[in-house]
Amino acid sequence: MGEAARIEPRLSTFDTAMVVFSLVVGIGIFRTPAIVARAAGGSMLFFTAWILAGAVSLIGAFVFAEIGVRHPRAGGYYRVVADCYHPALAFMLNWSQTIMQGAGAAGVAFIGADYLGPMLLPARYVNAHATLALACATMLVLLAFNYRGVSLGARAQNVLSLLKIALMAALVIAAFALARRAPLAAGPHSAAQGPWPLRLATALVPCFYAYGGYHLTMNLGADLKDARGRFPLAIAAGVLTVVTLYLLLNLAYQHVLGAGGVADSPLVAAALTGALFGAAGKAVVSVVVFFSAAGFVNATIVHMPRTFYAMAEDGVLPQALGKVNARTQAQEAGLLFFGATMLVPALVLGSFAKLLDYVILVDTVTLAVVASTLFVLRRGAQGEGGFAMRGYPLLPAFYILCLLTVAVRVAVLQPALALGGGAIFLTGWPLFRFGRRLFGASARPSGS
Repeated sequence: MGEAARIEPRLSTFDTAMVVFSLVVGIGIFRTPAIVARAAGGSMLFFTAWILAGAVSLIGAFVFAEIGVRHPRAGGYYRVVADCYHPALAFMLNWSQTIMQGAGAAGVAFIGADYLGPMLLPARYVNAHATLALACATMLVLLAFNYRGVSLGARAQNVLSLLKIALMAALVIAAFALARRAPLAAGPHSAAQGPWPLRLATALVPCFYAYGGYHLTMNLGADLKDARGRFPLAIAAGVLTVVTLYLLLNLAYQHVLGAGGVADSPLVAAALTGALFGAAGKAVVSVVVFFSAAGFVNATIVHMPRTFYAMAEDGVLPQALGKVNARTQAQEAGLLFFGATMLVPALVLGSFAKLLDYVILVDTVTLAVVASTLFVLRRGAQGEGGFAMRGYPLLPAFYILCLLTVAVRVAVLQPALALGGGAIFLTGWPLFRFGRRLFGASARPSGS
């Protein structure tokens, strides 16, 4: 084989900002507002949670951008933690993340099923079992598409992604242009109990879920022209666009439905369009949200097996998980394994709320550990001359503290999930040792 081509910076500031926007904007904004509203207990704390989570996510985006510039090696979390701390810790975190990513994709499939189920089934059949069946069917169909080849999966992704952006813009415009056609807004929701700091911490959990994805800025440093000067602007523009869009959507939800109406509407986008356009509008938006959810699940199925490829190269996973079909470019064993990481949590946990808590618990702890590598990289002066975030070390420390606060809050509210997440993390140690012994000898070097 010839020498691998080097990555050349081709992205403009606008291009990078839009990539950041696409990495963050998912499907959670169509499901989490009701959970945030119930936890917050009022409009002021509701919007405080969304703004605070957005600000923390902006800091996190800068943290991970600098990590990516200072440590520009393939492998993401796994590589930077292995180099800064130890390969065993890197594997244990990546193992937990692998299971979490499957659960995260399953959670989004549940959102799509929640929206589509009432459109497909008579009311008496709309229940948790029907939602579970529809979510699992969605995952299986998308797995089958990707099993047949990467190109087919990518084509499906292109169609599904465009629907999401159009839907968000349409919801905001319709809510403020046609609000007089909506019923009177419901009064304030008062079901939440406890002091406001605890309610805020609980409300932040689903907000962080909705803002997830900014950590992938660590993969963009080599693609942006004049990264040192443009990276801060591109990241700020991308994340602030997301924050603005989320706040506008939540304002639209509350403008039409009221604080209590949002809290009592798990399918808040459908409730909004139902209030504005009646049953027909509710049906249309429900179908669009379903396809948007399918787009996210499909994107996860496309990229996650590539992580297994890198780990198999390093000899910590079986070589079969990294094997690529020469004709279709599909990682067939990797797809089957990732399919199991989606379907098993879906069947065991059985609801979006539990999947969300599990995902956030694992993700916040992992992000905190990876973010802490910035202190190691700075101390070693690695990557000097590249992008460096402002506010170091206070802002990275504040970011890590916020992540750990959310993780502790989830652990207090869901101790069984905390124990399960901890058990999965600890199983990574024997798997790492076993994998190194069994597969390490035959692994190919990962390159310098």
